[in-house]
Amino acid sequence: MREKTTIFQINGKPMLVPDAQVEVSYEDLDSGQTGRDESGVMHRYPVRYKVPCWSFTYEHLTEQEKQYMEGLFPDAATFSFTHPDRINAEKQQVTAAYRSKYSISWKNARTGLWSNYGFQIIGV
Repeated sequence: MREKTTIFQINGKPMLVPDAQVEVSYEDLDSGQTGRDESGVMHRYPVRYKVPCWSFTYEHLTEQEKQYMEGLFPDAATFSFTHPDRINAEKQQVTAAYRSKYSISWKNARTGLWSNYGFQIIGV
């Protein structure tokens, strides 16, 4: 089984080290009242700033690795996600989050290999 990392944790349990870079993006969320008026002027009503989204990808996983990763994610609306701080990556931060856009391909049923495992973790 591949190495685990404490840089990223789900409910205090370390994730497996991803194969590719971890992409982090941030999005401001606006209320439904945000929009342009009849003269074209934008009226923005933000409700949250810098909502984080982490994208993880794993090129290949064994059945054991897949089971470990899937066991990290609870059957619950949210979980605690430990990650580097946005400003100072040397500090750890814990955020309430949920998983979205999960996908995986069964590469070889005979050998139990999986590929293209990916998901996003989004801050609540």
